Parts: sequence; C-alpha cells; structure tokens
Amino acid sequence: MALLEVNNLSISFGGLRAVDNFSVSIEKGCLYGLIGPNGAGKTTVFNLLTGVYKPNEGHIRLEGTDITGHAPAEINRDGIARTFQNIRLFKDMSVLDNVKVGLHNKYRYSTLTGVFRLPKYFQVEKEMNEEAMSLLKVFDLDSEADFLASNLPYGKQRKLEIARAMATAPKLLLLDEPAAGMNPNETEELMNTIHFVRDHFDMTILLIEHDMKLVSGICEELTVLNFGQILCQGKTKEVLSNPEVIKAYIGD
Repeated sequence: MALLEVNNLSISFGGLRAVDNFSVSIEKGCLYGLIGPNGAGKTTVFNLLTGVYKPNEGHIRLEGTDITGHAPAEINRDGIARTFQNIRLFKDMSVLDNVKVGLHNKYRYSTLTGVFRLPKYFQVEKEMNEEAMSLLKVFDLDSEADFLASNLPYGKQRKLEIARAMATAPKLLLLDEPAAGMNPNETEELMNTIHFVRDHFDMTILLIEHDMKLVSGICEELTVLNFGQILCQGKTKEVLSNPEVIKAYIGD
C-alpha cells in the first residue's frame, strides 16, 4: 500500500478549475517531485493536501486513512508537515524555540502547570530542549540555537524550517520550492540535506521545485502539472525528456 494515495482531487475558485482530477500514488521512502510552469496549480495541490483548502471532489488517503477535508492542525497530527515557498519562521524567537514549537503534538502540560512552574513543567521543558537540540544537531544548527531565527543566513533559515517541520514527526514532508532564492552552493547543500532527511529519518518527501538541476538530482519520480491538469507522470528521466513537458516549459 502506498503511503499517499490521491484520487481525482479537484477544486474550483469561481469559474476557474484550479486543480482538475489530480491523482498520485507515492510509496513510502520515495523522493517525489511535483513540477510545472508558473500558475499550473502546484501550490494549490499542497494546500489541498494540508487542509488549507477543502477539495470540491476527490479523496486523500495517508496510509489508507481518508484525511480529505481535515483541518490543517489535524492533518499535521495525521502525519503531514510542510514548508513554504516564502519562509515562515517565527523570526523574533530563537532557533531552539522555533523547533520546540514543532514539538507541540508530542509534549504537553496544562496552563496551570506552566503558570505556577510545577515540577512537570521543568521536566517537559527539559525533554523538549533535549529533543530540539538533537534535531538542530542533525541540521548543523546546534551552535546557533540561541540566535534569533531572523539572524540566520538564508540557507540556514531554510534548514531551520525543515527542522521545525521534522519536529512534528511527520510521515510525509512537503517542501514548497525549497531552493527558491538560493545560490548554487546553497542549492547543492540543500540537495544533500534532503537526501540526508530521507535516509536518516526514513522519510517520504514530496517537493515542488523549479530548479531542474535539483529536481533531476534528487527526485526519483515526477508529476507534471499544466493548467491544473496532469500532463505527465513517471520516472524522472523519462518525464524530463517528454516533448510535451518541454513544450509546456519553453513553448514550441
């Protein structure tokens, strides 16, 4: 059974069919790419998968469980986490605290415990700090744990956003244009980071990306969207050499 099964997913905004009968099957442990020209509907698909939008038609199943129409927080608890095209960190919080925010599903204490600093508060905070620092070390950010997130260079902010998403212990990680705004060296480092996350955490990753070097370098399979519809699906090398895909990107 595939980790993610999407069948005939569709949504309209007014008279515009933004996504039309989108279907995909992603196996556990796969590095999967969703590509297409600007305005093809890629981020809309991500918003459907994460509950930001509710589909007009179709079904989303994660490990066989139907999660269609669930709220974003519920879908995160179900096991899907995401990053955004425009980095959305808590920039006035420390690097460590950004990751601790992602641990909210796992560690809990009552408001009363927090207000009066009861023993459980210190125990839970200690455990959260240790787990957050462990994650930061994986991403080589542990030495900057006390920095404000806004003071990190761009490439490290991207890493921090991935680390925060990983703190929610997802089964499926969605990356929305993770290489946007990066220079070639940062992109190369990002490719290594994505490979490491997949291998180290036994993670399944679905990403949107325009950088074809990154796509061809890490994605094992691709779906190409054009005008909200699937243009092509299959192994990366075959998809990128498809004449219809080339035409969609650069024209006749």
